Amino acid sequence: MGATDKWANGKFAGIAIGLALTLIHLISIPITNTSVNPARSLSQAVFAGGLAMSQLWLFWAAPILGGVTGGLIYKFLLQRDSTEVVAD
Repeated sequence: MGATDKWANGKFAGIAIGLALTLIHLISIPITNTSVNPARSLSQAVFAGGLAMSQLWLFWAAPILGGVTGGLIYKFLLQRDSTEVVAD
């Protein structure tokens, strides 16, 4: 969230977000074969059925809860206040 903050250099936001997503893929897919896209998780669970369908809720709930939690943490703990003076 800091990459898209009004105080950040917006020209590099895409690079920061892309590298973060690459890191998530490099770490989690080899370990758990996970998906970071809930729509992809839905399609695979529909085809696999059974146990995959019973676990599908997690692939929707975790990104939503993680996004809300990350947003709140950034807003209340990490975001720079507009009254702070920036020394260049």
